[in-house]
Amino acid sequence: MMKRKAQVLITFILMGMICNAQQINRQFIGVRDSSGTVIITVSDGSYTIVPLNSKLVKTTFYPNGIREKEFSYAVNMTSQKPELTIKHTNNATNIQVGNGLKIAINKNPFSINYYYHDTLLISESKGYERTDSTQAMSLTIQPKEVLYGGGARALGMNRRGYDLTMYNKAHYGYQEHSELMNYTIPMFLSSKRYAVLFDNASLGWLDLDSHENNTVKYSTVSGTINYCVIAGDSWYDLEDQYTQLTGRQPLPPRWAFGNFSSRFGYHSQDQVIATVNKFFQDSIPLEAVIIDIYWFGKGIFGDMGRLDWYKDSFPEPIKMMQTLKSEGVKTILVTEPFILTTSSRWQEAVNNQVLATDTTGKPFTYDFYFGNTGLLDILSPKRKNGSGTYTKDLPIKELMAGGAI
Repeated sequence: MMKRKAQVLITFILMGMICNAQQINRQFIGVRDSSGTVIITVSDGSYTIVPLNSKLVKTTFYPNGIREKEFSYAVNMTSQKPELTIKHTNNATNIQVGNGLKIAINKNPFSINYYYHDTLLISESKGYERTDSTQAMSLTIQPKEVLYGGGARALGMNRRGYDLTMYNKAHYGYQEHSELMNYTIPMFLSSKRYAVLFDNASLGWLDLDSHENNTVKYSTVSGTINYCVIAGDSWYDLEDQYTQLTGRQPLPPRWAFGNFSSRFGYHSQDQVIATVNKFFQDSIPLEAVIIDIYWFGKGIFGDMGRLDWYKDSFPEPIKMMQTLKSEGVKTILVTEPFILTTSSRWQEAVNNQVLATDTTGKPFTYDFYFGNTGLLDILSPKRKNGSGTYTKDLPIKELMAGGAI
């Protein structure tokens, strides 16, 4: 039995060595320009490089025999067709994108190197890898770079050395450290003033050199492996390029930039009014008051998703909001996209089919900080059109009439 286990272990080790050898020995076959898109053919697949402007390029790798659907939840930009100058030498192909980025493709050993004004930003040498359960892209960084990004984490500014999970999940009760908190972004920025966005919405991991070998590795369970390299002449320019890539929200109303009164949470209508009055008494400007979880329940457990006023504590919510509105204070009610299975309105939500479902058609539920919960399916026609009783019975008109946002 021990001998058999040893044979299996040796087999796995050899397979891993062969796999790594295949990645390291990727062979260059050819490169061509197809109407502003550069296609690089290699022994195990092909790269498609799309210059979006002189500071933005998107690189996608397609393994042989596999071509995933090209779809993006994040990138909102079409190519501006920057001028490309392609020069070939015996062992390299250099692509100049306008007066900005330069992409140097070394043929043997194969690598892709990204420069901005002759400064090396980042390289891909090992590049694409695939296992039975994941696929990954590795990029080479330089020893002294500081890395930022990855989304909401309580880790300090420099994220280098962390292997970050790419999965949106709240972390309630954290104190000074949280490696997974609220929302994640598969993107990092470098102190060398460039950024890389891995355009993939699946569960993944962004390893920012946790093995201390000057490697950033993005792994994911599905989808297409691609990444956008973003350069800038300043931090402001880098931000401008990134938001051009992903899209820009309309400017919020002027009052949204003002001072808000917020806490976890106001327990009663009287407490809200007293707090607002204290702002006025002390001559502190106030644009809005944020009423958190207790507006629909007495405690933080059991009522999430009831989405109706808890009249024991808020007996006259409309009058309260109208009073605040007359004083120039907006009311913002905190809501969540989930309903606890212990909520008094859970069965109502199930009956009206406004919940996200699993593969069997039953409401998808999971355990987290507040209890066992299901998610509102915000894309459901019943949820959007308000045809279900659950949606229709929410006090939306009353909230708007009262001045709630």
